[in-house]
Amino acid sequence: MRLICITFASQKAILMFTTTLLEWFAHNGRDLPWRDTSDPYPIWLSEIILQQTRIQQGEEYWHRFLRRWPRVEELAAATEDEVLREWQGLGYYSRARNLLTAARQIVGLGKFPDTIEGLKSLKGVGDYTAAAIASFAFGRPAAVVDGNVYRVLARYFGIDTPINSTEGKKLFAELAQSLLATDQPGTYNQAIMDFGAIQCTPVSPHCLLCPLQESCEALRSGRVAQLPVKESKTKIRERRLTYLYLRCKGQTAIHRRTAGDIWQGLWEPVLLEKPSTDAQMEQLLDQATLICKDVKHVLTHRILLADFYLLETDESPVLPPDYQWINEADIDQYAIPRLIEILLEKLSKD
Repeated sequence: MRLICITFASQKAILMFTTTLLEWFAHNGRDLPWRDTSDPYPIWLSEIILQQTRIQQGEEYWHRFLRRWPRVEELAAATEDEVLREWQGLGYYSRARNLLTAARQIVGLGKFPDTIEGLKSLKGVGDYTAAAIASFAFGRPAAVVDGNVYRVLARYFGIDTPINSTEGKKLFAELAQSLLATDQPGTYNQAIMDFGAIQCTPVSPHCLLCPLQESCEALRSGRVAQLPVKESKTKIRERRLTYLYLRCKGQTAIHRRTAGDIWQGLWEPVLLEKPSTDAQMEQLLDQATLICKDVKHVLTHRILLADFYLLETDESPVLPPDYQWINEADIDQYAIPRLIEILLEKLSKD
């Protein structure tokens, strides 16, 4: 492995790599609104939103949150329902709950933490997010390591250690820190992330136009497509859901999902999963009309297959204890999963 031979990198190699990235960034870096400020609040907000979210979609939500809650104190005073409703459509809703908890932590501290450890004490802030905020907002010399950084470093130095192994995480973190431009850490971190997103892309990277091509180990050895290496650990499971949408005298029945499962805190219609223990709901299902079957919705570690049913009735059936009737016209006021948005869209079309 080339990395072992150079013990991370010589000072000359570090200078060349870092200088080249910074020069490339000066001409090719992305113009993103949270890069125009050193205020930690909008920077933190962008980092939380962009976890598991594409920039194009995340930017819209970033503006939405800042319009509604321009200061962290205002966000901290919001309710969970309000935050979840604004977050709707982004997925991974634990991020929204963590966002609210962290906002309240910040207000409780009386200021935004400005150290790595202080930032990591905030709910939902890990190593990468702490390094990003620390370098972008406070100029701390902390290297970020995200998917783009893993890819650039693995290819350039020819490292085949799995990036999601304990050894790999440690190795890449140390290498990233050794390459950091400590006099401008925020700019360097943005440069290497943009380089991975624009130049050294996962598929069809622009190697022939790459300013690092002459010293890239993966290009030299023909392993660009094989790097980085990632161990496969999580088995994708399939889960079947049956939703019964009740419509009675302008009302519908919903309940809030509880902790310990997907979509905590979000609302949904009557749910039946096999094996069902609610005989009454099963009887209602027999009377209902099938709207659509096997609607596929993919989450990180599971595939959901959902059947949607509609039952229109003039008499209100007795609901399970955790359900409640609401005016059907008010359902937009409740935060719901994307899968239920699909159900409502199909009902609207029908």
